[in-house]
Amino acid sequence: MSMMHASSHADTGLASRTTPPDTTRLMRWVLLAMLPGIGVMTLHFGIGVLTNILLAGLLGMGLEALMLRLRKRSIRPTLNDHSALLSGVLLGVSLPPASPWWLIGVGMIAAIVVAKHLYGGLGHNPFNPAMVGYALLLVSFPTQMTLWSPPTGMGEDFSTALRQFMGMMSAAELDALSGATPLDAFKHKGEALMASEFWAANPLPSGTLLAWQHVALAWLAGGMLLLYKRIISWHIPLAMLGSMLALSTLLYAGDPSHHGSPSFHLLTSGAMLGAFFIATDPVSAATSRKGKLIYGAAIGLLVILLRTYGAYPDAVAFSVLLMNLAVPLLDYYSDPRPMGHPAPVRGYQPPPEDRS
Repeated sequence: MSMMHASSHADTGLASRTTPPDTTRLMRWVLLAMLPGIGVMTLHFGIGVLTNILLAGLLGMGLEALMLRLRKRSIRPTLNDHSALLSGVLLGVSLPPASPWWLIGVGMIAAIVVAKHLYGGLGHNPFNPAMVGYALLLVSFPTQMTLWSPPTGMGEDFSTALRQFMGMMSAAELDALSGATPLDAFKHKGEALMASEFWAANPLPSGTLLAWQHVALAWLAGGMLLLYKRIISWHIPLAMLGSMLALSTLLYAGDPSHHGSPSFHLLTSGAMLGAFFIATDPVSAATSRKGKLIYGAAIGLLVILLRTYGAYPDAVAFSVLLMNLAVPLLDYYSDPRPMGHPAPVRGYQPPPEDRS
């Protein structure tokens, strides 16, 4: 995360300040705002949440230092901005608890080495690094990425979590310990089964829905802190959640037997995490007010469409990455009109003497 576009776009939000914002300060506030979500996840899903975050964060900083060394760049100032640590934390909370070390390693290499430094480092990456790593893992290792444990809480067996983290458990053992997420279970319920029949059969382990709702509300609380501190603006989260609410309501009203309710889509998934902590990445997100609203709304629509008609149940990562591709176009056509100019100034304008 950085203020990549601040110098070229006049937005009244964070990017419009006359002095560049302190990237380290921003990263610290985002990390602080993630603590409620991390805490609630750990309470419900156990110590495996923390092992994910710890390894991913350490790998993020290590890979960042390695790439800076190879690129002959100063290491300490860049590491101190905490951007690599934040990418690790975001990937860590997105993965199933106690994911094996090699899975986290592959994801962090994709995030830091490929998605960030091969594009020039912080401020030049067109895609959200953590979501690049997550999407690669989801496509390459779908079995491991669906091994979400039921909400057993902090009372889980530490030795079991450690064996799972070290990759020492067989496929049969992993399958016995894992359960489907609410979105995954509902998506694969079958066309012949009505929603009411599905929920009446208690298809999820006890407390699963409530656990996911608590986690979503914790991410929402952290997002409210970011809004209060003006670390992010309201445009992207509101547009994303609003479009998700609108489209899911429309689909649910048309066929409640085969579509999840709006609250189901918003509170049993990564919607809140995506809206406040992922889609708002100021490097890969749109920058003008109009661009942010379009960007956020399009992500929300894509999330519901991909969940409903696509192969993956959550779809936040793919939706964010698809809209990252559209950011240059959005920024080009949504530039605000500068003071004293009759129209927005788009792209490079050569001086009069150089025009032919």
